[in-house]
Amino acid sequence: MAPSETARRNHDELFPGQLPALAVTDPELVEIFNNFAFDEVLSHERLDTRTRLMVQLASLIASQGMREYRALLGAALTVGVTPVEVKELIYQAVPYVGMGKVSDFLHATNEILKEFGVELPVPGQSTTTPKDRAEKGLAIQKEIIGAERIDDMRAAASADEMHFQEYLAANCFGDFLTRTGIDVPRRELLTLSMLVSLGGCEPQVKGHILANLNVGNSRGLMLEVITQLLPYIGYPRTLNALRVLNETVPAPNAG
Repeated sequence: MAPSETARRNHDELFPGQLPALAVTDPELVEIFNNFAFDEVLSHERLDTRTRLMVQLASLIASQGMREYRALLGAALTVGVTPVEVKELIYQAVPYVGMGKVSDFLHATNEILKEFGVELPVPGQSTTTPKDRAEKGLAIQKEIIGAERIDDMRAAASADEMHFQEYLAANCFGDFLTRTGIDVPRRELLTLSMLVSLGGCEPQVKGHILANLNVGNSRGLMLEVITQLLPYIGYPRTLNALRVLNETVPAPNAG
């Protein structure tokens, strides 16, 4: 099986003049993967190239795919994803994936940005202070998730668990989702990508499918994100995400 002309062209757009790292030792696998990822899957694409690479990078952080992350980060920078956008998607991974998993990716990113001649640190994107982070975080949490759902969650929390609700408002949303550099609709696509790729997060996947709808991202757009993650996360997590999407936002012709 030879690489298709479409696969070769799409690969060269991201990696100009570069052969796949495994082309010499594992040529058959490279041909299978590239024909699938860079031809078949891309034939369904509705995402622009920059957004596709950003959701794939977010996914690779969640699934701990360091080698593929490093390769795709170079491609993302080549096609115009900005250093600020790269840093923001990594920072956003912290509350969803955890610093224990994100730290290595942050160090790797800094190395690659320096190779591309980027001066660090990049411009800051914070819009909150220690005094207003909780208030602003709760406001954007209600905007994204829905005021009624957040009020219900806070009302249902027992006294000894209320600090988690406060952390969600002030830290997860106040420290991170209020930042500039990436708009809220795209941030929600990144969050969905991370949760799908982590696995075992179906309740959170459902919650953020609804959040994506709240910020204007359609079922079709979310389906496209899940499609573009498939080559990197495999079928089980993809099909789990598809099941939750269908349960939450049925296809127009369902039933």
